[in-house]
Amino acid sequence: MNIRFLSICLALLCAVALPYQAQAQDPLKITIDEGIIEPLPFAVPTFQPESAEAGQMASDLARVVAEDLIGTGLFREIPASAFISTVSDFNASVQYADWKAINAQALVTGAVNVQGNSVNVKFRVYDVFSGAEMGNGLQFSGTVDGWRRMAHKVADEVYSRITGEGGYFDSRVVYVSETGPKDDRKKRLAVMDYDGANVQFLTDSGSIVLAPRFSPSGDRVLYTSYESGFPRIYVLDIGSVSRRVLESADGTMSFAPRFSPSGQTVVFSLTTGGNTDIYTMDIASGASVRLTNTPAIETAPSFSPDGNRIVFESDRSGTQQLYVMSATGGEAKRISFGEGRYGTPVWSPRGDLVAFTKQNKGRFHIGVMRLDGSEERLLTASFLDEGPTWSPNGRVIMFTRETQGAGGSSTLYSVDISGRNLRPVRTPDGGSDPSWSPLQK
Repeated sequence: MNIRFLSICLALLCAVALPYQAQAQDPLKITIDEGIIEPLPFAVPTFQPESAEAGQMASDLARVVAEDLIGTGLFREIPASAFISTVSDFNASVQYADWKAINAQALVTGAVNVQGNSVNVKFRVYDVFSGAEMGNGLQFSGTVDGWRRMAHKVADEVYSRITGEGGYFDSRVVYVSETGPKDDRKKRLAVMDYDGANVQFLTDSGSIVLAPRFSPSGDRVLYTSYESGFPRIYVLDIGSVSRRVLESADGTMSFAPRFSPSGQTVVFSLTTGGNTDIYTMDIASGASVRLTNTPAIETAPSFSPDGNRIVFESDRSGTQQLYVMSATGGEAKRISFGEGRYGTPVWSPRGDLVAFTKQNKGRFHIGVMRLDGSEERLLTASFLDEGPTWSPNGRVIMFTRETQGAGGSSTLYSVDISGRNLRPVRTPDGGSDPSWSPLQK
């Protein structure tokens, strides 16, 4: 990889990270002080069909790969109308001079073979300016119905090779689908691809459902339902769409659940006798442990990636703030000290940041901070932004944005952790309470 392309890669990494200094081994030394916002130009010629049935799918696969990359805000696609060369043979030599002439800095080529219900996709990624392939070509196999997943897998690999970061395209999001007027809103759980495709409804709209949360393995979802008249926590298996309730004593209210990193324990809030505290429960046995014991309202717990700590919100100081404690309970340390109120904290999968909702001076924000409360950064501002969730690589946050007024609606949005690339996430209806899955297996 040549120096020019290495510089581009470092710039891309900085665009999705908090400011930092990057140093390479001598004689190359590159210092980056702030985010680079110039997207990298790339080209994705239509993939080559290698069977009679593959024509349309080859075109569709290339388009999804390009859209995944464009959606990050880090890449700019060069349109086919600007191409000098065409790619008519996946194994033919690349005419680097033709791609340099249109300023393509990365080139992605691919081929698709369809036989009955089986699909095979192979691809290569090229550094145009060094005139070399980046890594070795790869291939993915699947079914006709799963062609979009293969496109996301290709895009993840391209993204990873160019940025050095893990991808996030081959993932799903569970959320609350909302229909109807604001005073009679119908809510049901739904799951979709990260980009809004392939929506599947998991519950009906007969009762209020809130706060779905994916398991670390991506096969189960925790959520809160009011169908009994009181909030209770359910575990739903996505494959079979079967569910069971996590039992709690009569007269209590349980809500705000999240899985531990092992997937064997749930942390949640329980209200009993007018007091709300944080508990954990072993899913298999149902045994629970109380972690907090104060007169305050303590809720929205989230485990650290290693499972050793929990971040949560509490009004024990008089206003809604963020605290961190051991996963076994004990003394909690306050980490939020800015103006306003803080809530819905979520630990980054990288372990370096906490995302949160902040309310201050009549505006809502999605923000991030370090675990000691330093480097607080507000990424959004609106009438109502809330409920962040992290992408699997810890570089993008999805959240709910609600518009003002009687006819206001809820929509899912995403933003990267530099505060750039704010984008709506398309869903068939309104959406709220997103939870991002890990990468699919």
